[in-house]
Amino acid sequence: MRILVSIDDTDQIKTEDLVEVISTGKLAGKLAAALEEKGWGKCEPVTRHQLLVHPDVPYTSHNSSMCFAADINPDNLDDIINYGGEFLKKEQAPGADPGLCVAVIDRLTKPGWLISFGYSAKNEVLTKDDAYGLAAELGIYLSEHGGTGDGVIGALAGAGLRLGGNDGRFRGKFNIKAENDIVTAKEIKAQTFIDIVRSIDDGKILDDEEHVLLGDTVKPVLLYGKAVLLVYPLEKSPGNVKWQTCSKPQLKGY
Repeated sequence: MRILVSIDDTDQIKTEDLVEVISTGKLAGKLAAALEEKGWGKCEPVTRHQLLVHPDVPYTSHNSSMCFAADINPDNLDDIINYGGEFLKKEQAPGADPGLCVAVIDRLTKPGWLISFGYSAKNEVLTKDDAYGLAAELGIYLSEHGGTGDGVIGALAGAGLRLGGNDGRFRGKFNIKAENDIVTAKEIKAQTFIDIVRSIDDGKILDDEEHVLLGDTVKPVLLYGKAVLLVYPLEKSPGNVKWQTCSKPQLKGY
């Protein structure tokens, strides 16, 4: 059974006296690791999905939700739901308004509705009633675990955006072995879970032997259901290197 697990609004605003920030991204990664350790399934990497930043939408830092897909034993679905709720109650930051969404992909009779909700959350102000209404219609598990519970909106939206396969950046950093920070597309894919190395300008997919200069950011995005590393052409290329990984500002729209 393939599921989507999405959480939102578990974190806190960073302050000068705060020793450790409890981020939603860290908690999503920790939750995925815990499910694997318990032998309940195999989890895919976490994606971050940017939602609407608006005065009427309460959020801590960037208003983004986190989601991961997992292949599980159907007998463990209830275990995952119960554990996920307890996990958020225990791990959330003080003053957070966390929400949890667990969607069984094969049971979605109208997946387009869920995807549409995700994109709506990027462009308009939605309510908890909107989220709970759609979850009930589609048979998706949705729950709140403290505070206002407004995180259910982002949690449901994150699941929809992950399901759509064309939104979000994968969480985490890569330590790619490369001489002088230069590596082939083939080596990038061999050392990571990246599926495709592609030009951000025209969509050209790099051949395996094309060389890439690794910049400060090596972060794939979710496109067409694949982990895609976006690169841009260098104006002045050192030797046979024609490409460089995109910077954070270049990836801001994903």
